[in-house]
Amino acid sequence: MKKLIFVAIFYLTYSFNSFADTSYFIDFKKVLNESKAGAAAQQKLKAKFESESGKFKKIEEDIRKEEFEIISQKKTLSPEDYQKKVEPLRKRVSDLQKNKQASFNNIAKSRNNAKKALLKALNPILKKYMEDNKIRLILNKQSVILGDETLEITDKIITIINKELSSLEIN
Repeated sequence: MKKLIFVAIFYLTYSFNSFADTSYFIDFKKVLNESKAGAAAQQKLKAKFESESGKFKKIEEDIRKEEFEIISQKKTLSPEDYQKKVEPLRKRVSDLQKNKQASFNNIAKSRNNAKKALLKALNPILKKYMEDNKIRLILNKQSVILGDETLEITDKIITIINKELSSLEIN
């Protein structure tokens, strides 16, 4: 019985050491932000966000001006006329909020699609890297509690992906 326990402990220790020797980790967030394709996608999405924000800011300013004008006329208008001017303004505010939300949701969706596309392109690169370097496991750095920095291969993967993938298609 003692021999069986000893053999089991020896086997587990050997398996764990062999597993640890062929395990590496990668910082996917860094790959997404610092690879050429990822950084270019981030820039496009940021420009789209700023453009949309500027457009909505302009509309909001126009609505505020119109609101100010209506409020300044409140004493001179009958309650019915005042309501007739307020209702379209409320509808414009409501429409603006809906359009703004839809636009930002669309940008978020584009960002998720770009992230998925980059990760999809990254998989064959990682698989080839694993085969070439006899690696059995690559973990996401976020899942690693503590690890030797020499086991991180993020920069090597970024170099490879920069050579193989120059840009991403963004909707």
